[in-house]
Amino acid sequence: MKQSFILLLICLSVSCKTGKFPAIQYEKFVKPAENPILQADSSFTFISPTTNQLVRWQKADVFNPAAIVKDGKVMLLYRCEDNPKAHLGGRTSRIGLAESTDGIHFKKYPTPVLYPDKDDFAQFDTPGGCEDPRVVVTEDGTYVMAYTAWNYKNPRLSIAFSRDLLHWTKKGPAFYKAYDGLFKNTNSKSGSIITKRVGNSFVAAKIKGKYWMYWGELGVNLAWSENLYDWYPEIDSSKKLSYLIQPRSGKFDSSLTECGPPAIITDEGVTLLYNGKNSDRAGTSSKDLPQGTYSVGHVVFDPRNLRNVVTRSETPFVRPTLFHEVTGQYRAGTTFAEGLVYFKNKWFLYYGTADSFVGLAITE
Repeated sequence: MKQSFILLLICLSVSCKTGKFPAIQYEKFVKPAENPILQADSSFTFISPTTNQLVRWQKADVFNPAAIVKDGKVMLLYRCEDNPKAHLGGRTSRIGLAESTDGIHFKKYPTPVLYPDKDDFAQFDTPGGCEDPRVVVTEDGTYVMAYTAWNYKNPRLSIAFSRDLLHWTKKGPAFYKAYDGLFKNTNSKSGSIITKRVGNSFVAAKIKGKYWMYWGELGVNLAWSENLYDWYPEIDSSKKLSYLIQPRSGKFDSSLTECGPPAIITDEGVTLLYNGKNSDRAGTSSKDLPQGTYSVGHVVFDPRNLRNVVTRSETPFVRPTLFHEVTGQYRAGTTFAEGLVYFKNKWFLYYGTADSFVGLAITE
């Protein structure tokens, strides 16, 4: 018994030193009764620097959250939309911040932390705004946000840095400089930077001297960077994006495979949670879900070769089941995951519901 206990301690120590989290037990995720945990609130106001007008910046909807643990608290960076009368995709989005000591009950900060401004990046994020964040931290304590800049023409995966989660410096579109601007006007979104374990934190991992990121929605591509803001997507001999996984006919991900929270190195391998959209067309959609539904699956890549798939889920482990997950802006049903933390020895998965609320699932 004593020898087994010592062996367990050694294994846990090795796991921490090598930057691994325990394998995720997907079947143990449950949705607590407090759902939805965040929703719109018209009392929050903000002077927009682009118009100099007062806006109720989270009057319409709040959804699609990033999550990270800081100073013993779960910090959520969540997408907020202002105008409930505007059409889907025609509002201005800003990123808000909230904190929680238990991972369930959150206190919102009064003003957004990332938003369109009169700056060098207005051409990319005005008027649509800043959408769908994912957040990691580096070993030196710099927070890195991958988000979508939306100007009503092209969605562009963009990067911002911060030291405190409150004040952010925009770095611009992630692929703007790659291959002499080959992808600077290409639609891009959903960046999941690969992370390793340091304590119970997700820290951006350097692998073979570079940072790596899975990204995309039409398929999952792999990109690399040396500075975390200039990224180079992988391309084939024809200079087209090369995909590691793509939609599968008849499955929950028959229309889209959109990257979720930052990828993590676990005992399984490099684990990427992703959001699968079911096709809108009979014959290609899964019969187990309503057409158009977004649900959450996973794929595991080989840590020795980040392009090779080890396993991929056949069915989603989180799907729309609650009333607010099938009502709102996107009524086909949405559980769209973007935030994952290891907190109080449990996995907390934060997701957007029907483009309208923030939801939560926790491992038992």
